[in-house]
Order: sequence, then structure tokens, then C-alpha cells
Amino acid sequence: MGKAIPYGVYDLASNEGWVSVGIDHDTARFAGASIRRWWQEMGQQRFPKARRLLVMADGGGSNSNRNRLWKIALQDLANELGLALEVCHFPPGTSKWNKIEHRLFCFITKNWRGRPLVSYEIIVNLIAQTTTSTGLTVRAAVDTNHYETGIEVSDAELAKVNLTPAKFHGEWNYTIKQNK
Repeated sequence: MGKAIPYGVYDLASNEGWVSVGIDHDTARFAGASIRRWWQEMGQQRFPKARRLLVMADGGGSNSNRNRLWKIALQDLANELGLALEVCHFPPGTSKWNKIEHRLFCFITKNWRGRPLVSYEIIVNLIAQTTTSTGLTVRAAVDTNHYETGIEVSDAELAKVNLTPAKFHGEWNYTIKQNK
């Protein structure tokens, strides 16, 4: 059937999750598109007066602090949404502390345990049916877009990102504001 790549957004305060199920590649553009979709489907209704968005990200993979395309994707997102994106990466080896693993994905995994994942419809429905006694709710959708791999970001392109490093570990913590 192909592959199913889950990328999630978890709102800690409301105990709500969003999962985009990609069918192509786990890239920085896919990660950015997943955050955009969460904002469109859930975030902007919950936070209509928001001026900034806190993004907690692992230290590796498509949303790595070293991934130049991730920063470009976030710049595109900040420009489109008109929000400042405050990004905090978990330091290497500490992704086990990421709440999305313990409050969202572990329950999704329990919910689909032993069930054949034979179609995107089944995968999305199982994810969306995930709940907990503490009130977790999850929404999900398939992302049918194709995401190119191997995109190189030049120094000149990266320099256009409106990024301000934080005083504490600016390589892991930074803000990307809308370009004007």
C-alpha cells in the first residue's frame, strides 16, 4: 500500500492532538505542513488572538535544529500565519522528555495494537479514535502531498530567515518572526 508517516502536534494545555499522516517522505517541508494543518484545523480556533506559537521539537530528523530546510519551512509558516514561532529543541538524547511521546503517541500505539494497518482510512480512523480517561482527544488526516528530498539550502537562503537566537543555547532555542 505504501508508507504512512505520522507527524503530530500536541496541545499540552487542552490535551488535544493533531496527527498528519504523510504518504511520501518525512521532510522539513512535511513537518511545516503538519504544523500549518494543525493551525488551520484546530489552533486558530483555540487561540484566535495568538501572536506567537511555541514549537517544541526533537533534536533530530525532519525538525532538527541543524536542518536548514526546517528553518526555511518555519519562515514560510511564520510569514503565512503572521505569527512569531518560538522554537525550543530538546537537546540530544532527551527526546524521551517530549510530552508528545508520553501523552499522545503512546496512546495511539496502544489503540491500534494488534490491528492490521491496511489502509490510510483505517490508520487515520484509529488515530482519531484515540482517547484517554484524562480527556485526550485526537484529530487526524492524510497528507497526500509529495515532498522532495535532498533539497540544499544555501547560505544566502538561510540568511533570509528572520531568526533571533535565544540567550540560552541559541542553537536549540530561537524565534522566527515574519519577514516584512
